[in-house]
Amino acid sequence: MQRYFTLCAALLLAGLTARSHALAMGPDEFASARQLTCVLAQSALGYLNEEGYADGVDEVLREYDDADSDVVFAKALGYYDGLMFGIAADDQRQIGSRLQSFVESQACTQVVKFTFEL
Repeated sequence: MQRYFTLCAALLLAGLTARSHALAMGPDEFASARQLTCVLAQSALGYLNEEGYADGVDEVLREYDDADSDVVFAKALGYYDGLMFGIAADDQRQIGSRLQSFVESQACTQVVKFTFEL
């Protein structure tokens, strides 16, 4: 019986270790998450059409496998959510102002191609 519990504990620990490894991010992943946040902000402002958004996301995530892409995307969503902290969900003027300020900041130094649609 003790072997069974030891085996279960070892499997549980291995599973938790694998998950925590998947959530670990290095400097490249943080930079990619910031860059992806810029793509998300440009899309929310209407600067990107569907193709431009897909190209921007692909440009940022192409070097990552699926699991790492998910982690980078989740971190980017966290950054984006942080940008909206303290702003009422229905205050479109303030949301737009915050996103525009972020897009124009040094955080978005890499040029992301975008297309305007009228």
